[in-house]
Amino acid sequence: MKIAIIGYGKMGKEIEKVALERNHTISHAFSEEKPFLDAKDVDADVAIEFTAPNLAVRHMEHCLQLNLPVVVGTTGWAASLPSIEKATESQNGSVLYASNFSLGVHLFFEMTKMLSKLMDPYDYHPTITETHHTEKLDQPSGTAITTAEHILQELKTLNEWELNDSTSKIDLDKLPIISKRIENVPGTHEVSFSSDIDELTLTHKANNRKGFALGAVVAAEWLLDKKGLFTMSDVLNLK
Repeated sequence: MKIAIIGYGKMGKEIEKVALERNHTISHAFSEEKPFLDAKDVDADVAIEFTAPNLAVRHMEHCLQLNLPVVVGTTGWAASLPSIEKATESQNGSVLYASNFSLGVHLFFEMTKMLSKLMDPYDYHPTITETHHTEKLDQPSGTAITTAEHILQELKTLNEWELNDSTSKIDLDKLPIISKRIENVPGTHEVSFSSDIDELTLTHKANNRKGFALGAVVAAEWLLDKKGLFTMSDVLNLK
């Protein structure tokens, strides 16, 4: 399989390493010096995109124009999802996006759903804390937002989440997400349910970027010969 990497930073280089280990070929590595949006023709079976929120939507649109299936790991563009869904359908294209490509994170999502359902009848209040490296631009992380959406689906007492700086008073009618940025942290997500007498905590901690890269390459392999808008839940058959 020929892969075009869009975004040749730390994640792009990790994707390249994993793809080569799985006997794929890197046909292009687009970067700030070699912008993908300047490409008129791309000789690749699939693209994998990890860039920045302000570029991701344009990159997806360009992939659709080039009839190039694309796996998107960039987060922070959720407000544009309806337009991407419409464009994917109208151009009969292939887009697969996820807030996180780690297998462990998707198991974390499933456990979060189960824990939230169990805690719903009792007097516990949930909090999400996410910690990432200082280069991550969006706050809160896409993974934290997805986690919040799963919790809100299961709890009858809360209707929305809010970004909290950990020093502000917590609104008990909302699900707080505390977002931290610390050097060299690949990604840690924690869900805690607290009461006056105790606390239950569920944590996913990424030790390195390889799990994200492997998931993205596996998603790219899965996407071949498929048409539509997909997520990692489709790849892992968790729906």
